[in-house]
Amino acid sequence: MSRVASPTGFAARLRWWRERRALSQLHLALAAGVSQRHLGFLELGRTAPSREMVLRLAATLDVPLREQNGLLLAAGFAPIWRETRLGAPDLAIVEQALDFILKQQEPYPAFVLDRRWHLLRANQAGQVFVGFLTGTPPAAPDPERPINLADALMAPDALRPLIRNWREVALYFVRGVRADALADGTEATRALLDRLLSYPDAPPVSDLALPEDAGGPVLTMEIGKDGTALRLFTTLATLGAPFDVTTQEIRVECFFPADRETADVFAAWAKGK
Repeated sequence: MSRVASPTGFAARLRWWRERRALSQLHLALAAGVSQRHLGFLELGRTAPSREMVLRLAATLDVPLREQNGLLLAAGFAPIWRETRLGAPDLAIVEQALDFILKQQEPYPAFVLDRRWHLLRANQAGQVFVGFLTGTPPAAPDPERPINLADALMAPDALRPLIRNWREVALYFVRGVRADALADGTEATRALLDRLLSYPDAPPVSDLALPEDAGGPVLTMEIGKDGTALRLFTTLATLGAPFDVTTQEIRVECFFPADRETADVFAAWAKGK
């Protein structure tokens, strides 16, 4: 992926986003319902956009809310998308939904993560799971000093020694982060990808993963520690139709057992055994 940082002026930013989405001026103009001539003037800085035009083009280009605020600022307008702290009263209905998902996932682990894989919350099974992996007592995540699960997965001295098929898991993970970096176009996500790929023996995204080698319909993570073997797969969920930067960037990752033995281990942990 390109190592060129996104520009700062609106005209250059607009052109950058259009090229990042691999759209011609004509295709973007038709999709946004504007003339190609007007779009060309916007990209040259010969015409100043209205706030409505900024938002229309941003929506057509599928620019994330945080970056839409950046486009508005570059065009001389105030941001319109709020970024509300998780736990604030305005996000009460979201909090209820997250609590429900975490509770319903018991006795299997579930985590609330931010856009760049910081662990914000965990259900009881998730706390026990993290405690098992790290050798520490189960505890709720500290939102002031969140663990970064991406680094924990890729670092040689963290979870890597416990994951028997680490290379396969790491390959799909870095591909997911690369997709995030391509989608949001931010320095922070690109820096995260660069950091993950800089770890020793990190697989390049060009590595092949053939379906005949999978052995099942989804990739399972195979973990072994202190005589306990776990086989897991995960799902990732996001909130639909977000109107807040925080709600757009939240993810909920749920772990499921891939065999009966793993399910039995989590059931035993839920009973305190």
